[in-house]
Amino acid sequence: MRACWLLAFALWAPPLWAAHAYAQFGDIKYPPGFTHFDYVNPDAPKGGEIRMVPPTRPTNFDKFNPFTLKGTAPYGMGQLMFESLLVGNSEEATTAYGLLADDVQVPPDGLSATFRLNPKARFQDGSPVLAADVVHSFRTLMSKEAAPQFRSIYAEVKDVVATGERTVRFTFAQPNRELPLVVGGMPVFSRNWGAGKPFDQVTTEVPIVSGPYKLANNRLGRDVSYVRDPSYWGAELPVRRGQFNFDRVSFKIYLDETSRFEGLKAGEYDFMREFISRNWARQYKGRVFDSGEVVKRAFPNGNPGDYQGFVFNLRNDKFKDVRVRQAIGLAFDFEWLNRQMFYGLYKRVEGWFPNSEFHAEGLPGPDELALMEPLRAKLSPDVFGPAVRSPTTAPPGSLRQNLRAARELLAQAGWTYRDGALRNDKGEAFTIEVLNDQPSTIRVMAPLQTSLRKLGIDMSFRSVDFSLAQQRMDNFDFEMTTIRIPGTTAPGSELIDRLGSQAAKTPGSSNIWGIADPAVDAIVAKVLSAKSRPELVTAMRVLDRLLSHGHYGIPQYYGDAFFIGYRPAPFVLPATIPPYYDAGNWAVSTWWASPSNK
Repeated sequence: MRACWLLAFALWAPPLWAAHAYAQFGDIKYPPGFTHFDYVNPDAPKGGEIRMVPPTRPTNFDKFNPFTLKGTAPYGMGQLMFESLLVGNSEEATTAYGLLADDVQVPPDGLSATFRLNPKARFQDGSPVLAADVVHSFRTLMSKEAAPQFRSIYAEVKDVVATGERTVRFTFAQPNRELPLVVGGMPVFSRNWGAGKPFDQVTTEVPIVSGPYKLANNRLGRDVSYVRDPSYWGAELPVRRGQFNFDRVSFKIYLDETSRFEGLKAGEYDFMREFISRNWARQYKGRVFDSGEVVKRAFPNGNPGDYQGFVFNLRNDKFKDVRVRQAIGLAFDFEWLNRQMFYGLYKRVEGWFPNSEFHAEGLPGPDELALMEPLRAKLSPDVFGPAVRSPTTAPPGSLRQNLRAARELLAQAGWTYRDGALRNDKGEAFTIEVLNDQPSTIRVMAPLQTSLRKLGIDMSFRSVDFSLAQQRMDNFDFEMTTIRIPGTTAPGSELIDRLGSQAAKTPGSSNIWGIADPAVDAIVAKVLSAKSRPELVTAMRVLDRLLSHGHYGIPQYYGDAFFIGYRPAPFVLPATIPPYYDAGNWAVSTWWASPSNK
């Protein structure tokens, strides 16, 4: 059977792919010999500094190794220091161009990918980047000494071998057009980094890598700065021309929101992305904004919307019944929050892939049904009906109406109100503890807490710092929490770690819900084996239906703009804003210092 399937794959597969780039579906914009990406200024001068605050919540960092489970590495290391065989861009969703590698070959059967390393590629200690370093990086990331998500991400890679000093071949368990991009995006580091020590004990050793920046110092702590490597080997590569123009990039960490915002106004740093609508609507005003010292600007965000929501931990018995999860979701009043707290700035998250072509709407189409029918016995009949819409209190609906529906669902699931609380047949009261590491989110959860109290459910908050929250999340030691998953134009192997049944029981994985559904596993496999963009879209829409009907979380909201406060005087912005970008990474990689501010 497998032999027949591989034969069928060979019939549609293209001939041997050997090129300067690889595209999952064959659509490469830039030809061989291109000089730079269109959205950068290839003549941007080098120099100056950009000072930022990270969009994350850690209050310090205690290691220089970003690939192990315990501890926190400095923000920015992945973008500024580590490099990969291939690198994507902000215009093409499923295409990557040569970085450490200058050629990639994929045979017609799709069961391997061979990369030829650029002979100019050098680590920051001056040593060449060789195939043995690529092999070492892969084997290290797949070891038990690295964080477990890498074993999920690269689960379909059978082996990697150095076929020459500068050629390396990855072999795959089955044909998958995305896998050359997956392994092509793997971070590569020197065999000499932490040599002789178990990888999970490599903490204070500065990585030996090949990227455009080095750490300014090797002190652990809070703030971190990177300095541009004047000997950077790849400065003139077409995928690097016009990028990483600052001599210094710094990230400053503040312990609370007030001091962070005051730091922007006082000139302690230059760029901040704002995530809190109240701050954006009420605080970005005053003398420094009136004078233009600090600019308040909403940059367009055409990326797929983030999934942000409350998350149920299905490992808890009280959340195993889908009717219970659906009922709790009915108690969330987004419309009230958007009016009263968010100044109308946000949109409701619909499904798991909002604002994207992967979002399912209406009834399944014939292409979706073709994937769903073989799984009918494993699926709820509801999945074959209309796509789930997030509950609304907009007229003619109301919160009261939603709470009545929630009470009925809870009763069907065996939870009834008596003796002052919602109780099951054992008399146990329904309580929920929400793990929270961001004090500002409590005001968002408080209205939900009030609504749940009307149903007899007692919701409480356990507020902890980021490091403890991360530890508890890694060990699945929580009942509910809030997460944000950035939207993507190129979903792939990360879905195994986020939604796969094996990941549900793997500590440290991204499957914090505990989703262990054979039907979800089967559709994720369809996503990974898609042979065209339409096939990928179809599989993702089916996945959206399955997850939405599972009510694994309570969708919250997302913004269709990047809310940025920045000091414009030191900087020049490129003329073109690309279609797919992260605002912070875009600023670091494509902005440059004006001549008067170097």
